Amino acid sequence: MNADKRRHIFERLAIAIPEPVTELEYSSPFELLIAVVLSAQATDKGVNKATRQLFPVANTPEGLLALGESGLKTYINTIGLFNSKARHIMGLCQNLLDHHNSEVPPERAALEALPGVGRKTANVILNTAFGQPTIAVDTHIFRVANRTRLAPGKNVVEVEHKLARSTPKEFLKDAHHLLILHGRYTCKARKPECANCPIADLCEYPERTAVTPPTIAVQSR
Repeated sequence: MNADKRRHIFERLAIAIPEPVTELEYSSPFELLIAVVLSAQATDKGVNKATRQLFPVANTPEGLLALGESGLKTYINTIGLFNSKARHIMGLCQNLLDHHNSEVPPERAALEALPGVGRKTANVILNTAFGQPTIAVDTHIFRVANRTRLAPGKNVVEVEHKLARSTPKEFLKDAHHLLILHGRYTCKARKPECANCPIADLCEYPERTAVTPPTIAVQSR
């Protein structure tokens, strides 16, 4: 895919998705970190339902540590893998308290040193909480990047590096959310809505069902 086509794709996505932000609910970098850890193999909707009850009770490392692992589980037991997530959250809270003055660090190495935080989670925090131009490749972005041929790759790290190199500079900060929301609501896994896709004529997916872009409509979420 050439640079002009790539730029046109992001230009159209930016029109269709004028507010490219996370659908996780949070009011601080720490709340976002907890929500992202909880979101692994879970839906944002399910995480938000749990954190609406959890955060008014405990939304700091000290608060969650005081709640304890068993206490935390009572709030997150509707979320997949809640046992391991509760254990990781206790560990990362203690780490933040011991090494970062209870603050979420804005550095990748420090984030990835926290229990339960891998490269993808670190990228989300760096981008969403601290405004850094990182791209966290989840299943939606991996699918969109490969299906459209925007940044094809065999694994998430390869796709991430290709997107980081090839995304026009002015779209780097928002690229993560533009692609994830496009994948979540339009370029779906089983039934992509090609007829309603704002980049249908630019997409190189051989099985697309529309090649003429419709009038670009703003996505409602």
